[in-house]
Amino acid sequence: MKLHTSIGPNPRVVRMFMAEKGIEMPLVEVDLMAGENRQAEYKKKNPDGRLPCLELDDGRHLSEIIPICEYLEEKHPSPSLIGTTPEERAETRMWVRRIDLNIVEPMVNGFRYGEGQGLFRGRMTLIPHASDDLKALGQEGLAWLEGLMAGRDWIAGSRFTLADVFLFAFVDFGAQVGQPVDAKNEWLVAWKDRVAARPSAAASA
Repeated sequence: MKLHTSIGPNPRVVRMFMAEKGIEMPLVEVDLMAGENRQAEYKKKNPDGRLPCLELDDGRHLSEIIPICEYLEEKHPSPSLIGTTPEERAETRMWVRRIDLNIVEPMVNGFRYGEGQGLFRGRMTLIPHASDDLKALGQEGLAWLEGLMAGRDWIAGSRFTLADVFLFAFVDFGAQVGQPVDAKNEWLVAWKDRVAARPSAAASA
């Protein structure tokens, strides 16, 4: 297998997930800034044109970060980052879905429609006047999550999971594009520091 990767939080999720599990494979860098991912050669692999993209040994390709991580978990079940029981897996997926809808999507689109316009203009429909509201929704989502985390080490309780990897990649990106975690969210600030101290955070940066 090999992973087609680039800058940005989406590929980082998969690279960090791989680092946590000790998975090594060739990495193929795709020049996102030059629009290489929008060229015909790359779109043969992923018609959506997004990154990352996992190329399997049989020549098939998988895209979308959560399905890629799910696949890697099934191929390399230990250490588990999704769960070892149906209950654990369902809990992890629940948190990932909540984080995606309430935090990641508004945060990322707030960036795309705002500071990221120069990169995304001509590649997708932009709604510049929605940028500030979407960023506010992302911050509301973070505050909502903060209110649920008292007494936990990680998002799923005592288990470090895909939910932590997923959120970390995006809040770390948010801090670089004017959407940092509000300091009043004390659990999230401390959690982010704990995740950043893990070797996988540096390995995937």
